[in-house]
Amino acid sequence: MTSADLIHRVRAIVRESVVRLEPDFLGGGPAAVEPRLQALRQQVREEGLLAPHLPPEYGGAGLPLASFGRLSEELGWSPLGHYVFNCQAPDVGNMELLLHHGTEEQKERFLRPLAAGKVRSCFAMTEPDRAGSNPVWLGTTARGDGEDYVLQGRKWFASGADGAAFAIVMAVTEKEAAPHARASMFLVPTDTPGFRLLRNIPVMGDAGSGHFSHGEIALEGCRVPARFRLGPPGHGFALAQERLGPGRIHHCLRWIGVCERALHMACERAAHRELAPGVLLASKQAVQHAIAESRAEIDAARLLVLRTAERIDAEGAPAARAEVSLIKFYVAGVLDRVLDRAIQVHGALGLTEDTVLSFWYRHERAARIYDGPDEVHKSALARHILKAYGVKVEI
Repeated sequence: MTSADLIHRVRAIVRESVVRLEPDFLGGGPAAVEPRLQALRQQVREEGLLAPHLPPEYGGAGLPLASFGRLSEELGWSPLGHYVFNCQAPDVGNMELLLHHGTEEQKERFLRPLAAGKVRSCFAMTEPDRAGSNPVWLGTTARGDGEDYVLQGRKWFASGADGAAFAIVMAVTEKEAAPHARASMFLVPTDTPGFRLLRNIPVMGDAGSGHFSHGEIALEGCRVPARFRLGPPGHGFALAQERLGPGRIHHCLRWIGVCERALHMACERAAHRELAPGVLLASKQAVQHAIAESRAEIDAARLLVLRTAERIDAEGAPAARAEVSLIKFYVAGVLDRVLDRAIQVHGALGLTEDTVLSFWYRHERAARIYDGPDEVHKSALARHILKAYGVKVEI
C-alpha cells in the first residue's frame, strides 16, 4: 500500500466510521462506545493498520516520522481517531521509548502487549508540588535496595493512568549528580503494592475516564526490580527529551487535524445558518475573515511541522531542537485560535455537547501548557537565534 493509499484508507475509516461514535461518546463518555471502539480496532488490526508507527516485527507499518505525521493529521479529525488505531498519547511515546531503549525482557513484557492494543500505559513525570516547566526539579525518588528500587513520591496529569497496565515513572536516583543527570525512568506495573491512583483530575469540570483522563498517582514505598529501570541510571531526562521530540510532531499534526475539522465545521455552519430569511452567516465579512485567517494559519503550521519532521528523520531529534520548540508553541496557538473562531461561528451551539467543539476546547487548551509551556519554548528558540549574534542568555 502506497503512502497515499494508506492516508486515503485511514481517512475513510475515521470519517465514515469513527466520527459516527462521537455523539454517544460526548453524551456518555468512553464506556458508551467501548464495544464499538474495540470492534473498529479489530477491523483496523485485520487490515494491518494498528500501531502504524511501529516496525513490522511489532505489528506496525514502519512509517517514518514525517509519514506517520500526515497520518496523525487524518486521525486528529476525531477525538477517537488515534485510540482506534492504537497510536494515542501517551502510549505512542512509551512504545517508542521501549522500542529504542528497552531490554529484550522489557520489550516482551511491556512493549508487545502495548503494541497489540491489549493494554494501555501512562507516563508519570509531572508533580503537583514542582513546576512542570522545570523537568529536572523532581521530588519523587527511587532508592536502591538490593536488587530493587523503592519509589516514593507523587505525580499528576499522568494521562490515561485510569486503567493503565503500567506507568513509566521519572524519579531521582542520582541525588548528587548534575541536574540533568539525576533522574532515571522505571517501568512500574500499576498493580505493584504502593502504586495508587488517587483520582482522575477534573479538567474544566470533566474528570473523564480510561484513556480520556489525567490521573494523580501516589508512589508509597513502591518496590520494582532493578531490571525494570529503562535505560542507564541518570539518563531519565535525556530519554524524556528524546521521547518528546517526535512526540511533539505527533501532537502538532494531531492538532492540525483538529483544526481542519473545526474549520470544516465552521464553513458548513456559515454556509447553512441563516441570520434572517435568505441571509447566510457566510455573507458577513467578520465570518469570512475568521475562515480566511484559520485557513492561512493551518497551512503555515502544517508546513512548519512537516519541515521539522523531515529534519528529525534525516538528522535525528537533537538537530531539530529549535524547530521543535517553534512548532510546539506556534501550532498550539493556532489550535487555540481556530477552535475559538469555530465556536464563535457556531454561536451558543458551539458551547454545547451537540458538537465536538466544546470537548476539544476544554481538553486542548492544555496544548499551550503540557510538554513545556509556550513561554519555555519561546525562550529556548530565542536563545538559539541569539547565539548567532554572540548573545548567551542564561536559563
